[in-house]
Amino acid sequence: MQIQQVTGGRELKKFIYLPARIHRDHAMWVPPIYADERRFFNPRKNRAFSYCEATLGLAYRGTRLSGRIMGIINTRSNDLRGERNARFSCLECFEDEEVAHLLLDYVEAWARDKGMDKLVGPLGFTEQDPEGFLVEGFEYEPTIATYYNFEYIPRFLLSKGYTKEVDYVVYRVKIFDEIPEFYQKIYDRVLARGKFSVVEFTKRKKFKPYILPILRLMNETFNDLYGYTALDEAEMASLAKQYLPVIDPRFVKVIAEDERVIAFVLGIPNMSEGIRRAKGRLFPFGVFKIMRAAKKTKQLDLLLGGIKQEYRGKGLDVLMGTAMMRSAKNGGFAHMDSHHEMETNVKMRAEMERLGGELYKRYRVFQKKL
Repeated sequence: MQIQQVTGGRELKKFIYLPARIHRDHAMWVPPIYADERRFFNPRKNRAFSYCEATLGLAYRGTRLSGRIMGIINTRSNDLRGERNARFSCLECFEDEEVAHLLLDYVEAWARDKGMDKLVGPLGFTEQDPEGFLVEGFEYEPTIATYYNFEYIPRFLLSKGYTKEVDYVVYRVKIFDEIPEFYQKIYDRVLARGKFSVVEFTKRKKFKPYILPILRLMNETFNDLYGYTALDEAEMASLAKQYLPVIDPRFVKVIAEDERVIAFVLGIPNMSEGIRRAKGRLFPFGVFKIMRAAKKTKQLDLLLGGIKQEYRGKGLDVLMGTAMMRSAKNGGFAHMDSHHEMETNVKMRAEMERLGGELYKRYRVFQKKL
């Protein structure tokens, strides 16, 4: 067995397309959007490379390409938190424990040479990248920006001496035919105070002026979350450009006070089946397959949400939740996926459970001292 470092376009192409071979018979797996993948790994187009070091490795057993891994050092995050952590990402291999361990050895050695104390993962450059391997809920449809790994991957990490760093939980929330009476009462009471307004959208062009204020608020409200690294203005503009075309404005809810954004929640119809049918390619016809699947899905995926610190506990979560429930019901959805919630985020978890949410997936970030 050997590791080959990715140093050029030919190796990078192998790196990007290897998972499709590994998951060829994995019915629930969803390929990435390959146009986004090429942008992600391009230092000229991904600003994260300006404050992160990275290495990519390919594993071979004999002449057979058998696995891949990426190592990352986010210096911005380390400096902010006073840490010396490296991250691993993009770990993929066939069911071969020796190959998995070889890939991890490669990143561990690289991280030690860089003076790091700990390796954590899977984590990407920023919080916008997939985080945590799936450890519960393999039978359910994947969502965008999450891992859908084989069950053997966490097992290989454990046998290599990795332990749990943190868990993310995901709730499945049924869309009500009628808003629960207790929820409706809180909604009416908060609106009656006249301080806050619920901003909703029907057209993308009406939403467009709000996207940067939303991302700035995301920076502010996410700053203390595990692994989060604040985005600069250029990164926010790039993220807005990437996601604006796929955002359905019906599922963006903003709370404003005197026209100032103080809370938001953003969801999109689940696109997994469409991306699967398109095989990760937007052109020439992939984009139509993705749009068609998004119109047929019964699952709404919540991606982002936040409330300014000084406005928490004032019922704004109920304003947004009620508005989103109504839009989801009108859109013909049967349930919502909460996306990642920190296991320790008891307030958000209590809110999901108050709505009858069922904990149905769990993702785990692993760690190992170097």
